[in-house]
Amino acid sequence: MKRASEVRPAGAWDDAKAVDRVMLDAHERHRRRVVLTGERGTAFLLDLPRATTLRHGDGLVLDDGAIVRVVGRPEPLVEVTAAGAHALARLAWHIGNRHIEVEIAGDRLRLKPDHVIEDMLRRLGARLSRIEAPFNPERGAYHGSEHHGAEHHGAEHHSHHDRDHEHE
Repeated sequence: MKRASEVRPAGAWDDAKAVDRVMLDAHERHRRRVVLTGERGTAFLLDLPRATTLRHGDGLVLDDGAIVRVVGRPEPLVEVTAAGAHALARLAWHIGNRHIEVEIAGDRLRLKPDHVIEDMLRRLGARLSRIEAPFNPERGAYHGSEHHGAEHHGAEHHSHHDRDHEHE
C-alpha cells in the first residue's frame, strides 16, 4: 500500500498535478495515521509523525512522489455576521468564552449548529444564516504547534478536545 508521510500546504504545490483527492470533514481532517482511499481509487496510508490538521487544498505526498489533494467536505454551518467590526469582535469573544470551535471567514464567523449558542448570538444582535461549506475552525492557543513541512504557512494548533484524540 502506498504511504503519505508529508503534507504540502495549499498554494505550495501545483494543484493540477494531483493524481486523486480525498474529501474529509473538519473532524476527519485532524489525523495522524489512517488508511484513506481517494475518489479515483488511490488507496494509501496517511502516516504522519503527529496528529495534524489538514487544510482544504493541502497535498498529501505519496512515497512515489504523487500528490493527493485534500478537499474540505461541506458541512452544515451557521454563519454569523454583525453590524460592524466591534460587534463581531464582541460575538467572537462570547463564542470563545464558551470554548466553541469557530472559523473566522473574513467579516463572518462560522460554527457548527447549536440552538443554545444561536439563541445567545441572536440576543447579542448577531445575524445568522445556515450554509453548507468546508469547516476550518481555529485551533486553540494552548496546544502544541503542528508543522506540515518547512514551507508551511506557520504553526497550527489543536482545540482543547483534540489533544486527547489523535485519531490513530
